[in-house]
Amino acid sequence: MRALPSSFVQQLCLLLSIGLMVGSGLGCSLTPGGGLVAFPHREKLSECAEFVRQQNPHELAVPRELEKTVIPAYIVEPGDVLLVQAADFDSPARLPTDQPVLADGTIDLGRYGRLMVAGQTAEEIEETVTHIVNKKTKDAGAITVRIIERQSKVFYVLGEVNAPGAYTFIGRETVLDGILTAGGLTDRASRDDIIVSRPTAPPDCRVVLPVCYTNIVQLGDTTTNYQLMPGDRIYVTDRNVWKDAFKKNKKKLCERFCCGPQCRCPEVPGQAGCVPMYHPPVPCPPTPTFVPPSNDTAP
Repeated sequence: MRALPSSFVQQLCLLLSIGLMVGSGLGCSLTPGGGLVAFPHREKLSECAEFVRQQNPHELAVPRELEKTVIPAYIVEPGDVLLVQAADFDSPARLPTDQPVLADGTIDLGRYGRLMVAGQTAEEIEETVTHIVNKKTKDAGAITVRIIERQSKVFYVLGEVNAPGAYTFIGRETVLDGILTAGGLTDRASRDDIIVSRPTAPPDCRVVLPVCYTNIVQLGDTTTNYQLMPGDRIYVTDRNVWKDAFKKNKKKLCERFCCGPQCRCPEVPGQAGCVPMYHPPVPCPPTPTFVPPSNDTAP
C-alpha cells in the first residue's frame, strides 16, 4: 500500500484543525459517548448576570480567604439533626436523643410532645425544651440541645465542573474550596467567566461577584477567592474559542477588576514605591471614621 504524500497529510491536519476551531465556535462538541452534537447546551452568562458582574466595584465589602468571618447564629431548618438530652446524668427526664427536624419543622420529644423548632437557634430551642420538660418532670434540670448534623445549609456549584450539585455548607469554604469539592473544572471550562451569585430577595439589588480563577491558583491572589455563604451559587461557563479569538475587547474582566496590588516599575520620579497598575473602575465610598463618645460633660 502506497504511503500518502506528506503534503497531503499536512493539509488534512490543517483542515481538521480549522474544522475543530469553527465547530467549537459554532457550538459543536463531543458527547460523553463520543458522538458529535451540532448544537449542545452551552454554559454561558445571561445578559443580566454579565451586566451585574460588570457593575461591581473593585473592592467589595465581602469576606475573603484571608479575611474570613463567622456567619450569624445558625438557624435550624428541616434536614438538621439535634441531640437533645438532660444536662445531669441523674436527671429523671428521659428524652429521645437524636432528633431529626422533620419537613414540618418539628421534632418529637416523646411523652413531652412535638415541638416546632424550625427558624430558631439551638439556644432558643434549649430554653423552650427545658421549660416544657420541667413542667411535666419534677427536678428534671437543664436540657441541652446540640446540632449534630447540619444538612439544611448548602452552596451550589454549577456549570463546567466535574461534579455539579449542592454541597453541605460548613462555614470556612472559599470559592476555590467549592470548585475543588465539585471535582474541579472540566477541560471545557472558562477560567475567566466564573461568577458567584449570592441569593437576594426579590426587591433587593442582585449580587454577582466576578471570580479570577487563574489569579487565585497561580498568583495566590485572594481578591476574588471569596468566603462562601449559605445559598451561594458558583457558576462556571464554558470556553468559546470563536469568541475568545475574535472578540473586540481583548482586556479581560479579571485584568480590570482582580489583579489587586500589582505594580509597574521603575518608580515614578518623586513618588516612593511602585504605581498600582489597575485602579477601581468605580470609586469606593470612603470608610466612615468611628469617633468614640466623649466622657467629658459640659460644665
